[in-house]
Amino acid sequence: MTTQKALLLTEAKTPIIFTDTHPIPQPKASQLQVKVTVAGLNGHDQKVRDLGIFLDTLGLPVVLSNDVVGKVVKVGDGVNRFTIGDRVVSQADFEPGTRQNGLQEYAVFHEQFTAKIPDGISDDDAATLPTNIIATLVALFNDLPIPAPWTEDAKSFNYKNTTLLVVGGGSIAGRFAVQLAKIAGIGRIVVVGGKEDELKRYGATHVLDRHGGRDVVLERIRTVVGDDLIYAYDVVNLPEGQLLALNALSSHTKGYFTRLIPWPVDESKVYGKNAGFEVKNTLGISIRHPDLAGEFWKRLPGYLEEGLVVVPTGYVIRKGLSADSVNELLDSFKDGNALKHAHLHV
Repeated sequence: MTTQKALLLTEAKTPIIFTDTHPIPQPKASQLQVKVTVAGLNGHDQKVRDLGIFLDTLGLPVVLSNDVVGKVVKVGDGVNRFTIGDRVVSQADFEPGTRQNGLQEYAVFHEQFTAKIPDGISDDDAATLPTNIIATLVALFNDLPIPAPWTEDAKSFNYKNTTLLVVGGGSIAGRFAVQLAKIAGIGRIVVVGGKEDELKRYGATHVLDRHGGRDVVLERIRTVVGDDLIYAYDVVNLPEGQLLALNALSSHTKGYFTRLIPWPVDESKVYGKNAGFEVKNTLGISIRHPDLAGEFWKRLPGYLEEGLVVVPTGYVIRKGLSADSVNELLDSFKDGNALKHAHLHV
């Protein structure tokens, strides 16, 4: 058998279509071939379809879904961490002509960016992980100058006396940010938005109400951090909303801010930052950060088993490789819809 069922984007700003003649990808060295069980969809998949973002890199036609779960059916040369029959999760790459994405019956994974799914973690739970947790991993331990806790630099970094502000604690990525900050041992984790009891279970030290307007929320933050905040991460806001975290940064020490939505900020509305600040745009793709992400993927099964990483639930599920289902799910990400994550059972 050389062909398979798949869902394809053949032209930007057009619906996804079904085919049953898509080539089955074969694993190269250090790759796995998997029978896909769950393909996770995120807001960026809708933007690829409707706006054409990433298509200059990916090319057309393209299979979407970067959050992929499956069962190993074949291994390439040099693979030593996985065997046939393993349940695995991976973040598909954004490389030209990618063969890894999830809206197809069979895909290939890079061994370096794949994790075995522990017993007790469902395929749907696992499919919620890749895009959300890798974006946050890169934001905290690459874009902010905070070393990953397993690195040599971590030995001299004062995590206990570090404060991190996370704006968007109710989002999936925001909840993972709290968990990764806790794993690193960051002493004060201040979160805006989200459920207080849940976030404090994950490790937040302060959970602040996001309502009341920017000035009111800024005062809540400053009551906790004073004028000493150096590190901030905005998970959800457009540039106007990002002014909250930027204005919370210290005036006497250089601040660092990273965000998932990269459009320009009106820095004339950032006041009193005498020591300056640096803004980074997070692009959370494993293959672009191989050392950081590769080490994390090796550690992820242990974090899941130990309960250090807890997967938020609340995804939407559809069954079967149906173009109608996928187009409906992608439509649900439009216009600020509350849908956080959608899963297609392949």
